[in-house]
Amino acid sequence: MQLEHYVITAYSSAVEFVDRQRELARLDRALSAAEGGMVCVWGRRRLGKSRLLREACAGRAAVFVVGDDRDAPLQRAAVAREIGRLLPGFDAVPYPTWDTLLERFWRDAPDGAVLVLDELPAMVARSPELPGVLQRLLDAPGEDGRCLALCGSSQRMMHGLILDATAPLFGRAREVLRIEPLAPRWLGEALGLADPGDVLRRYAIFGGVPRYWELMAPFADLEAAVAELVLDPLGVLHDEPERLLLDDLRETARAASVLALIGQGCSRLSEIAGRIGQPATSMTRPLDRLVSLGLVAREVPFGAAPKDSKRSSYRIADPLLAFWYRFVDPNRSLLDAGAVDAVAEEVWRTFPAHLGHAWESLVRWRIPRASVLGGRWRNASRWWGNGTDGRPLELDAVAESVDRSGTVLVVEAKVRATPEEVPTRLASLRAKASRCPALAGRRCEPVLWVMLDAPDTPGVLGAKEVMEAG
Repeated sequence: MQLEHYVITAYSSAVEFVDRQRELARLDRALSAAEGGMVCVWGRRRLGKSRLLREACAGRAAVFVVGDDRDAPLQRAAVAREIGRLLPGFDAVPYPTWDTLLERFWRDAPDGAVLVLDELPAMVARSPELPGVLQRLLDAPGEDGRCLALCGSSQRMMHGLILDATAPLFGRAREVLRIEPLAPRWLGEALGLADPGDVLRRYAIFGGVPRYWELMAPFADLEAAVAELVLDPLGVLHDEPERLLLDDLRETARAASVLALIGQGCSRLSEIAGRIGQPATSMTRPLDRLVSLGLVAREVPFGAAPKDSKRSSYRIADPLLAFWYRFVDPNRSLLDAGAVDAVAEEVWRTFPAHLGHAWESLVRWRIPRASVLGGRWRNASRWWGNGTDGRPLELDAVAESVDRSGTVLVVEAKVRATPEEVPTRLASLRAKASRCPALAGRRCEPVLWVMLDAPDTPGVLGAKEVMEAG
């Protein structure tokens, strides 16, 4: 058999495949193992899991199957057809069970062949016995040489199928890769954008999700992309929050309510519970679930115990969801009535405030990932509360030094600042740091981090320093 006629070819897309080199290297090593085995790729939808697997399988004898909601006999027939591209005649007979189909593939496929089951949770929903069948294939003696790659967007189901200690496939994967959003620098490379400010404005809405970048790529400007993709009720991303929640939650109403309240500015557990009309204790589990899915971030002030629930603050972590719940959710009636232009006008009039919050989050994300002021720093946090003088105080980012004991980085993040404003702002930042009780006795390194047109002045960093990381 001339296997080169049946190997997977590289995925074609308007957006260049960027980053993921570490993931590709791990997948290549696992899929190249002489004894075969299993790999698992999981994470929320649209992060490029399928494309990653196609890139990893490029040049290999591979079968790529995407699960769906059809009944099991139809799914088996579809899998047999795809296998038939590698093994001619494989789909000439019906397969009454997954055992008969997969055992034949495992027996007849050439050494090094890869069977990719994408959207595995959809297949298991129709065939609960499938994980057990796969387990028996992997555990069968003398059947080495074939590889199984499993992929899914339902984080809840993938955890239950692969990562739970009671799951049939637990402990059998050579690699288990949770795919995360990409860093801002890769958005610029993927779309060919040279201006860091332009990249970060787009990232503040579409975040690090490659599929969103693909959808955005054909539009001449950001405003048109937002109107067509997000604001317009016919837009591909207009209902994206509902799709994300449906992937992982059996009941989405409570989660959607929590996200809507956080998007409107409610950040404390007691405030969220009060607005919903429920005791605070009943909200802990829904919030923890959203945090585990990466949709919400839980923060405590710098220096506070990580589990200090009384001082916890919540924010929407995903940029598109943060944008959607700030601008789309409260205007759905207007948008459904066709007033897209009117809502878009409001969006861009108030967008600087949204951009400022997104910029603060990016600065905190950036601090531990590369050198700042010639040193390395631990994870950055906000600080809020009353200063030593009893007056309210907030610091955008505080981080401890890795190599200089007792030293902390104290940052104010601004979208813009003129050269004339810099001395005043740095002096104000030093004064605020001196009033912060969590920083008493520490040496503070103040930094003004400016997103757009950062002045070339000591103590000031800009967008290019954020674009270095990731």
